[in-house]
Amino acid sequence: MTDARVPDRLPAGLLANPEMVAACRRRDFAAVFRLLKPAGIYPSLIARACDMTPSRVGEIASGKRRIEKIELVERIADGLHIPGHMLGLAAREWEQETPLPSPGRRAPAPSADGHRLNSPIDPEFFVSHLRGVMPGHYRAANLLGSRHALDAVTRHVQLLDRIQQNTGGRDRDELLVIGARTAEFLGWLNQDLGDFYQALYWSDRAMEWAQEAGDDVMAAYVLFRKSNQATARRDAQKAISLARAAQRAAGATLRIRALAAQQEAQGHTLMGNQRFAQAKFDEAHELAAEPDDSHADDALDLAYCTPTYIEMQRANCLIELGDPRTAVEMFEAELQTLPQIYRNDQGVYLSRLARAYAVSGEPEQAATAADRALSIALDTESARAMSELSSAGAALRRWSTVPEVATFTGRLALMIGGSPSRPLPI
Repeated sequence: MTDARVPDRLPAGLLANPEMVAACRRRDFAAVFRLLKPAGIYPSLIARACDMTPSRVGEIASGKRRIEKIELVERIADGLHIPGHMLGLAAREWEQETPLPSPGRRAPAPSADGHRLNSPIDPEFFVSHLRGVMPGHYRAANLLGSRHALDAVTRHVQLLDRIQQNTGGRDRDELLVIGARTAEFLGWLNQDLGDFYQALYWSDRAMEWAQEAGDDVMAAYVLFRKSNQATARRDAQKAISLARAAQRAAGATLRIRALAAQQEAQGHTLMGNQRFAQAKFDEAHELAAEPDDSHADDALDLAYCTPTYIEMQRANCLIELGDPRTAVEMFEAELQTLPQIYRNDQGVYLSRLARAYAVSGEPEQAATAADRALSIALDTESARAMSELSSAGAALRRWSTVPEVATFTGRLALMIGGSPSRPLPI
């Protein structure tokens, strides 16, 4: 009997298939497993190659379970020979095609500072390039949506990861510093687009690189971002503890302390502690109003941390705290001062304004704001905005006969469609 196995290299056409590329990017292994069948890679073979039971493979293939653990993602990548970059991973060892030295020929040796002579691109030049292009990526994501920056930033991080593996000394430290900033931004792009698995992975990678490089400022900023992710999952205790860690971190600048303070306020809001929440928002507002101390680092975008940003977050929390009328007034006032470049965020804020109007009992105004937000969200593809719009739509259900509400909810239904039950994580 033939001992079937996964080929050392998957067919190039299969790896280039747009469906396969998209499925890997989403880490939708049900789709990945389905697309492998024409190549003769069936569930029983997948189970052997990835050291899983056939029943577990069947549950994943049917969509009953979703893979979350990074170790299992890596095991599947290695077992099925899916290139790491397709799954948001570093290049796998089996992808390295460095030939063995031929007789009489020595492998390239590192230079005195540890830099390998066969690096695919000069590290110093690449660091300079990344620092130059990052502000443009920030502007594209803010104005047009995260999708417009995602592919380029993903490729930057993947290339940087490969370069730093063959680089040492000061060059490597510089790569890790810019890598931490780029990886953190990649985490944010994925979060905005609704892919929390990739968001958490890249935030963890950013923290690893920041700590390895001794970059205290970036380590403090990633703590704030991880607090933000905890808030998005409504994990109040974790949001508060991470925000406090960011505020006391050695590298916390005024802007980072302001961001972390308002994040702590959001955690207190989730716990219903209005007094603590308002006190932290006040503190955050004062810090954000201070002269910018962001040390002119264009590769770390802190420009959005303004008093307007803080008050937008406070307004959203006021809805949770039972004061939607004040939230409406704050949103309306602050939206007038929001710079046009933050169009992606404008969609989120208009969605929250719509919910505040709905909870206040003003369905027509709510529908008007929600309709504006939906138009922006369709362009930016922001999962944050769509989530907020879904909440606004739920708050508007009791006014379904109001014409403006019916028009909005009809548009929203066309966009989000049915929502299948979420598979179990593994």
